[in-house]
Amino acid sequence: MKTQTIILSISVIALAIAIYFGFRGEHKNQNLLPGTHEVIVKEVVQTSSYTYVRVSEAKNEYWCALNKSEVATGKTYYWLKGWEMNQFHSKEMNRTFASIFFLESFTETPPVQAENLVPENQTPENMAIENPATGGSMSGRQFVQEKEGIKLEKAKDGITVAELYANKQIFNGKVVKIRGEVVKISPAIMGRNWIHIQDGTKEGANYDLTLTTLDSTSLGNVVIAEGIISLDKNIGAGYNYEVLMENARLK
Repeated sequence: MKTQTIILSISVIALAIAIYFGFRGEHKNQNLLPGTHEVIVKEVVQTSSYTYVRVSEAKNEYWCALNKSEVATGKTYYWLKGWEMNQFHSKEMNRTFASIFFLESFTETPPVQAENLVPENQTPENMAIENPATGGSMSGRQFVQEKEGIKLEKAKDGITVAELYANKQIFNGKVVKIRGEVVKISPAIMGRNWIHIQDGTKEGANYDLTLTTLDSTSLGNVVIAEGIISLDKNIGAGYNYEVLMENARLK
């Protein structure tokens, strides 16, 4: 009888422990933002510009890329917004990934609901979340801040950023030329450099133009960009450009 009582007591204790830890496991991340990925890092590869990490999540393993950061193997990290690339080739690694996610953030601190509160003076319509791989925004609006003090003359036979946005339907599919100052660079994504330029002109809330190019430049340089204009360019994962200059040449 005593043996049965002891076995029963042990079973009750084990059940209580299992319920306790099961409850904690189920609810430990109950405040995570919807869509958050909780991963364990299995491998880290550092290159000159990016950090590549192989992670495991729910028995699945995949690769991610982020701006160069310190990441430790064996640790748990969280990411929320990512952009999947198929057949992406890394020149530095001399490797082609069948699938890889370019991440906006990769942190040890989980993104919780309280961190996603919208300020009273901001609405979802005027919020923009940037894709670090391209510099684009989820809403198609500019995330790059307007730089003060820029005042440039139009290029010969060229137009301004304001004129482009004001007449975007007319310029859709056409080659245009714009002189602007380089205010942001995201290099070597999808085999191209993604560059933001501004010229000091503005049409409504539009003051910044994103372009893709094989040419290289530096922040602060004044360039003449000549390329084809595309409207509502969707590059996947919800990232959409209202206006994009593609295959630009820089002078």
